Amino acid sequence: MRMETTVSGMQHRARRWKREGTKIGFVPTMGSLHAGHLGLVERARKAIGRNGRIVVSIYVNPAQFGPREDLARYPRNLARDRALCREADVDLLFVPDDAGMYPRLAGREFSTWITEERLSRGMEGRSRPGHFRGVTTVVGKLFNIVQPDVAVFGAKDFQQARIIQRMARDLNFPVRLIVAPTAREEDGLAMSSRNENLSPEERRQAAILIQAIRHARGRVRAGRGWVTAGRLREEVLEMIGQRPAARVDYVEFFAPDTLEPVTRVKPGTRMALAVFVGRTRLIDNGQL
Repeated sequence: MRMETTVSGMQHRARRWKREGTKIGFVPTMGSLHAGHLGLVERARKAIGRNGRIVVSIYVNPAQFGPREDLARYPRNLARDRALCREADVDLLFVPDDAGMYPRLAGREFSTWITEERLSRGMEGRSRPGHFRGVTTVVGKLFNIVQPDVAVFGAKDFQQARIIQRMARDLNFPVRLIVAPTAREEDGLAMSSRNENLSPEERRQAAILIQAIRHARGRVRAGRGWVTAGRLREEVLEMIGQRPAARVDYVEFFAPDTLEPVTRVKPGTRMALAVFVGRTRLIDNGQL
């Protein structure tokens, strides 16, 4: 496995692969890799075949963090990430730095951003102003740098995946997007790099996120039709409120295609929630 740290070096290699007719599968990450990421690598490999090239990027993107968010606390372990990628038969690990991705950090002006204006209004977009501008911009840059035929994302970040799909469609990026199911721990907690920041007791309490989704799913299916979103939200807030380390940011019920909130929840509606467990903010979602 090779590692590339410069934008020009990655672009040069991608152009060479393109000239050779080699397909490129791409998994963008912020590092601190876990089994969920490796599952995305496996999906990418299946999509492009054994003769294709798999690129994994590791870049903790400062543009998607707010001034009071956990950029400094975000887990980083490049040595372990390299070993995991090598074991997963990744062909190239792309690890750019801030100066390469955002020249303004190297003393040159950077003033061009990609902004999605409809799907990004609610949930994470409302709670984290500017977050999705940072996400779409960095993913757009990575698509231009890596030039993938296929890119794989996880469904844990459901809103993000929908926004990237919309961006790729609207801006004509020639890439096929795959959204893989959320990878989970044995107790149902969604795998996340941020889980490393949880204390043992917080880790135990963090299972409330999937428990809340399962409760809502059971209520909707037992209702044989629909349940009001307001009532279901109250039940979920009461559940989570019983965990002393947990503090709710939002609980939303929405249409999966448009991400528009609904007042009546029925089978097929999607639920998303963001919860602080101690100092660590976790997200999850599921179809009801």
